Amino acid sequence: MLDETKFLPALKLREITLEVPLDHTEPQGRKIEVFARIVTGEDGANKPFLLFLQGGPGNEDPRPALYPNPNPNWLPRALEDFQVVMLDQRGTGRSTPVSADPTTGALAGLDATAQAEYLTHLRADEIVNDAEALRAYLGVERWTLLGQSFGGFTSVHYLCSHPEALAGAILTGGLTAVGHSIEDVYSETWQIMTEKSEKYYREFPEDRDKVRRVAELCAEGKLTLPNGDTVSPERWRTVGITIGMQGGMQRLHNLLDHDPLSAAFRHDLGAALPFGGRNPVYAILHESSYADGVATRWAAERTMPAEVKQDPTLLGGEHLHRSLFLEDSELSGLREAADLVAEHVWNRLYSAEALAAAQVPVAAVAYFQDAYVPLKFSLETAQMMADCRLWVTSEYEHNGLRQDVRVLDRLIDLLQGRIRQ
Repeated sequence: MLDETKFLPALKLREITLEVPLDHTEPQGRKIEVFARIVTGEDGANKPFLLFLQGGPGNEDPRPALYPNPNPNWLPRALEDFQVVMLDQRGTGRSTPVSADPTTGALAGLDATAQAEYLTHLRADEIVNDAEALRAYLGVERWTLLGQSFGGFTSVHYLCSHPEALAGAILTGGLTAVGHSIEDVYSETWQIMTEKSEKYYREFPEDRDKVRRVAELCAEGKLTLPNGDTVSPERWRTVGITIGMQGGMQRLHNLLDHDPLSAAFRHDLGAALPFGGRNPVYAILHESSYADGVATRWAAERTMPAEVKQDPTLLGGEHLHRSLFLEDSELSGLREAADLVAEHVWNRLYSAEALAAAQVPVAAVAYFQDAYVPLKFSLETAQMMADCRLWVTSEYEHNGLRQDVRVLDRLIDLLQGRIRQ
């Protein structure tokens, strides 16, 4: 165990590295490290703990700062009421990270079967087990969760599995579908992305021909990224992830302002594509987020509607395609492992009965046309909970937490009973 204290302007950081089992059902088996920071503001040493669970999967937590600009932007508001625990979820950041290069890091020396088996231990259930180990180490009786997107999914599992550990939960775009198949979820998100595509073309009608032209260049093998990778029409379609975020339509429009064969376009496109070597866990395990007791079998690709296949101007979002692991030079080394993970039958994460029994107050925001977490399923999940104080809004997109501190402010007030739904 490593435990040390550092200081930034107006912040105290306690950095903890814990050794935990890769598989918590086998405590004597292979060990990994899990890293967390406890962020405390001035006069905050006696405040309760707020555990932040990041979106993804596959992203480490943000690195905290107040100056020159707050990072994350909601941190000053959270520190008014809490000490904030920022956990690098297993496989990310400083928590025994998984590399896109299978010859280095956590997967080094493993064949594809062993790599896949390792990767199956990086899901929400084991993240919650890590959080419980950290809570025990800190001697915290109960803490509050702040779960963004995938972090909200993980929070829903936490509510099902360890409600006794929770004083409350705040979920932002994280009320996942419970009791629905993975095909249901992806079919709904394809429909939402079709609607968002059409909305985009109403805003920027001239861009439809530009999007079609880029798709044609991709089909001809003429569009490459700065690292030399050729971009397929399927991979180009995933640029639509930008229009599911606040300000994303303008960002896509700005991208299309460049000649698609220019260096500027190629570099900006590389930064805009969602799946890649920076966070390989995101590409390999994203679909598992919706797999409650089933195998994924490349569900996003299987559920693509015929009208989307036929119209290259209809964009996707978090809709992974299997050929990515052939196209992306960084991810190609994990291609066999990704195929094996796609056939893995995942354990159950959620239970409507357990959610109803969990006497934990939950404050949640659901976004009216969330591209990644469909509102219709979020409303159902909220109804399953014993005490969910739900705020539905069209003012923000999926990344509302990062866009406006008023989102967290309202949810804290809801959780603490200062305002009503």
